[in-house]
Formats: sequence, structure tokens, C-alpha cells
Amino acid sequence: MTNQKSFIFDTELRLVALTGIKVRSLQELRDELPRIPGSSIFFHTHQEYLAHDFQRSAHFNDFARWVSQALREEALAEKLAAIDLLAFTTIRELRDAIIATVDEYLNDLERPSYECRPEEAFHFCRSRSFVLPTGIVADDVDDFFRQVASISNASLYFHFFEARLRLGRRTSDFSRWLNDRGRPDLAAAIDALNPYHRTLDELRCDIVQLGTNTGTPA
Repeated sequence: MTNQKSFIFDTELRLVALTGIKVRSLQELRDELPRIPGSSIFFHTHQEYLAHDFQRSAHFNDFARWVSQALREEALAEKLAAIDLLAFTTIRELRDAIIATVDEYLNDLERPSYECRPEEAFHFCRSRSFVLPTGIVADDVDDFFRQVASISNASLYFHFFEARLRLGRRTSDFSRWLNDRGRPDLAAAIDALNPYHRTLDELRCDIVQLGTNTGTPA
């Protein structure tokens, strides 16, 4: 995907499928969370960010949204939405945090949890990603920032979200490459951008602006 000389921009195509697993209550959700595939955890916590009509809302992930809208458990929805996705480098860690949040809420609940109507059931999905080359290559740091301005949202998503959490890395592909090219300052600046607080368009603009403001030393 990348090497020390050039950055090769990839993109991804995602195939989304139903797992056949659905839940109607908080306890059922808790029971299924340890068993569903990791790709399902990733999908339901990240698919919103790639949506073309992405809008900031109180509940960025599917679990928080369903708990709020179908189960009316707003306090739990807020806790699920507040989970810091940047704090995790593996799907397993993220899964454990979601389970722990639900467990804590269930333990403190002094009434039976609600069961939603059948038509409001949560259907677990899973996704499979296919990595494809874009044909876009950056030969140096200046060229890298020029190319970032023109890559697709899918490519940006892949290098910033997929490569970090799915592959268990602490930084994005961009930061790793810039660090290898002798620009740890730019790598650190990109790492400081929280992608979960921005749309992909905003994230792209902020990355490009970093290159414009910092520049490449002679």
C-alpha cells in the first residue's frame, strides 16, 4: 500500500450483508455483542462516517441510535455515543468497551428493559472490504498534500479509518508515511485531528491546510 518513497493511494469497495441476527431488547443486544463478527462491530460504529448525507447528530453509531429511538434508553444511548473510538486500536478492544458500557447500565437498571416492536428490531450487518488501487501516487511530501485534495471520500476513509482500527495500528497510513519521510511534525499534526468530529470533506480540508501552513523545508 505504501513504501518509504511514494505514497500509493488505495480505495475500497464494501459489500454489506445481513448476518441474520436481530435483537429487540437491551438484554438480547448484550447477549449477541460477544458473538457477532468483528466486521459487524466496525460497520455499526463507522458506516455513518462514509455516508454521503452524513450529518452531525447526538448519536453517531448505530447502537446508540437504536437504543435511543427503539428502546428509549436515552441515558445508555448517550454513553454509547460517548465512547472514544480513537482510544482503541483493535476491534476487540472496541467490542469490549461497548459490552462493558451495556453491562454497567443493565446492572444499574432498576426496572425491566424495554422490548421494541418487531419492526424496530436491530438487524446486525457485516461488511467485507475490497481494496483497489486508485492510480494516484504521491512522490514527495508536497505532492502528497496536493493529491489528498483530490482523492475520493472512500480513499480518505480507507487510509484514515480502516487502516488504523481494522489493522490494529495507532496511526493512519498518512501519518506513518510522513513520519517515514522525515516529517514527524506533520505526522503528529495529522494524528491530532479527530476524524470522528469531522465530516470526510472537513477532514480532507484540514489535512490539506496542514500541508499549506507547514510546508516542506528546503
